Order: sequence, then structure tokens, then C-alpha cells
Amino acid sequence: MSRGQNLADGAAGIALLHLETGDWEAAYAALQEAASEGVSIAAGASLYYGAPALAFVLAASDQAGLAHAKAVTAAGTATVTRRRLEAAHRRIDQRRRPVYAEFDLIRGLTGLGVALRRIGALGLLGEVLAYLVRLTEPLDGLPGWWCPTGPEYAKPGPAGGHGNHGMAHGIAGPLALMALTMSDGVQADGQPAALVRICQWLDHWERQTDRGHAWWPEIITLDELHRGTTRQQGPLRPSWCYGTPGIARAQQLAARALGDTARRLKAEAAFAACVNDPGQLARLTCRGLCHGTGGLVAIARRIVADARTPIPLSPLLNLHRQTTPAPDEAPGFLDGTAGAEVTVAGNTTSWDACLLLC
Repeated sequence: MSRGQNLADGAAGIALLHLETGDWEAAYAALQEAASEGVSIAAGASLYYGAPALAFVLAASDQAGLAHAKAVTAAGTATVTRRRLEAAHRRIDQRRRPVYAEFDLIRGLTGLGVALRRIGALGLLGEVLAYLVRLTEPLDGLPGWWCPTGPEYAKPGPAGGHGNHGMAHGIAGPLALMALTMSDGVQADGQPAALVRICQWLDHWERQTDRGHAWWPEIITLDELHRGTTRQQGPLRPSWCYGTPGIARAQQLAARALGDTARRLKAEAAFAACVNDPGQLARLTCRGLCHGTGGLVAIARRIVADARTPIPLSPLLNLHRQTTPAPDEAPGFLDGTAGAEVTVAGNTTSWDACLLLC
């Protein structure tokens, strides 16, 4: 597998940084590296790898010389998406449960929907949305997104599988994508009801800190579902990938799409309480987008811009700037230097759409 075409830690993500900062020469060099071994449409192709990843990155530039590359990667993204949709519907028809790589942002159809939205392939995006609506429908007494495995590929999962709440691998990702497309004016039949189903699930599993501030467990196991409570004692790392900030942004977007003012204020209050809790902020020990201060700042920019009540951004920017780069910080986008730097570069290319923040 060629790392160059990997948005998370390869040249594709580094190109996105350079396009954001306007360094076309460096961006072009990174794009050449990303495509140097061909562009994948194999089974592992996704928003973060292969043709869909390059399609997303190329959309950040209006350089005329990229027209052919844009056409090739768009066609590859369509091929990958149709193949994945066919497999997903076949799985649902057979009443089997999904692995989260079927539907999640990083490897699944939610991420492919992000790429399609980015390049304007709205017809095929509508088919992805129709699948996501179907994903939210209960299956044998459990949510349709309930996975038979655990949240980590390399470790055995809990008995009976789990329900994942995170933005990167859980149901917050489909929630955010469906909310964003509804606000764009693009939706499938049943999409508002699908948003409500997810929001009601998150409402059921919302917990409170000892100060009365909302948070959500990262996952729910079958045992926890039957007992009606979670073993997670409180909010963990306030990260984009799994934490309260990402889930709060997804709910803010859903509330905006549904016209639900109460939910919108509640999501914003949960975020504000999280970022004003020194104990939670102390859990962030790196600058990365996925689970560090970079991701927190990226979320904050979007939540603050849409918030009904003021939320100061400068303390989080200062926290990010004061976080020392790790000696082994990688150069890449999701966990490395490129992501840490693009966070403070601005939002001229809507690069953070790949995090489902806009």
C-alpha cells in the first residue's frame, strides 16, 4: 500500500496543508509524490486513501492543469462508492451487522460521501445518504450501526459487539454528514427522521459530570446496553475522534439542520463546559488533529462560528501553540505536523471538511 496517497500520514495530507497556505510549488511536489505509484481504487480506497483522498485534496485548488487529475480521481471515487454501496445494501438485505469500516468517516461510506460532496457529485451522494438512512434503522432490536466487533482492529472486541459514538469511527460521523447535506439542500427520503433517531440515541446515553455538564461515552457494549448504564466513569480525552467536542459538533450541525434550538444550545453548552475544564484539557498531550490540541482548535473554530452564545477561541489557540511538538512527531496530516500547522493557518479551502466539521 503506497503511503503517498494516504491523507492521514502521507503526501496527500501534506499537499492539503500547502494548498491551504498558498504554497503551490510545495503542494504540487506533494501531489506528484502522492500519485507517483498510481491512485488506488482497490478495496481499501476511502476518503483517507487512494482516489477519494486525492479527489478531496485536488478540490482545494482551481489550477487549470489539474483538470485531468480531478476527472480521473472523481471517476475512481465513483467506482469505489458504487462498489461499496452494493456490498452494504447486500449486507443489510441479509440482516447481517456492519463492521464500522463499512460506514465510518475514515474508511467507510460516510467518508466517501464527504469526498462526493466536496467534488459536487450530488447524484451519487444522494445514494450514500439513502444508505445512511437505512443504516439508522433498527436491526433485530439493536441500532443498525451496531458493530459485531470491538473498536480496535487488532484487539478482541467485547461480547456482543458495540455501538460507537465517535466522529471518526462511530455514528457521529453519519449524523454530521447527513446534517451538513440537509443544510446544503441535499437529502434522501427519511433523512430528517434518521437524524432524529441518532440524536435520540445520543440523548439516551448522555451523562453528566459532577458539575452537571453533558458528556457521552465513547462506546456502548451489549452488556452496558442491557444494564442501561456505561462503565465509563466520566469524559475522557476531549478529542475530535471520540470525545465530547466531536460529538457536540455533530449535534450542533444536526440541530441546525432540524431547526432544533434547544439541542443546538445544549451541544454548545457541552462543548463550552468541556473546554473550560482543566482536567479534561490536561488529557491532550499532542498537537495532532485526531486526538490532540489541533483537532480541538479545528472543532472550536466551527462551533464558535455557529454558536448562539459567545465561546472564546483564543484560550484554545494559545493552548495549541504552547503544546510542544513531540520529538517523534510525524510529518503527516491526521496525527502529525501538517495537521498541527493547518489548524492555525486558517480555513480558506475548507480543509476541515475531511473531519466533518463543515
